[in-house]
Amino acid sequence: MPVTSVTTDTAGRTITITAEFAAPVERVWEMYADPRQLEQVFGPPSHPATFVEHELAPGRTTKYFMTGPEGEKYGGLWEITGVDTGRSFTFEDRFADAETWSAAERMPVSRNTYAFEQVDGGTRATFTSVYDSAEGLQQVLDMGVEEGATESINQIDGFLAA
Repeated sequence: MPVTSVTTDTAGRTITITAEFAAPVERVWEMYADPRQLEQVFGPPSHPATFVEHELAPGRTTKYFMTGPEGEKYGGLWEITGVDTGRSFTFEDRFADAETWSAAERMPVSRNTYAFEQVDGGTRATFTSVYDSAEGLQQVLDMGVEEGATESINQIDGFLAA
């Protein structure tokens, strides 16, 4: 399994997931930069993702939704705030209405850094999410974000090997 650790820090309002992939950084980066590839691994298997808009460039907005087993749609917005091509990208993640793309009020917002580094012929990825409040962090934990993210990330090696 690619996920090697999950650390939740309530005082720091963070979730940090570390994973190692049996592929070079360039290949992992390519997957995150390409919406059609990212759709294959983003979201747990029970809630596959569809990316409507996605470009890893500062100032761009990614629009995506995950579809649940009964056809329900859960939207999300990434406001890309920084890109160091091949190494990392940063973004604010918001829940959104999957029809109108308006941000969901009273839902937690997180600031995220996805960082990639070469290790032993593969890639170590560190996914860090910082929430505005401990309550916001607890809300997403109660929604299953830790389990869902782990299931999602654990699909990546299989996809990259195919």
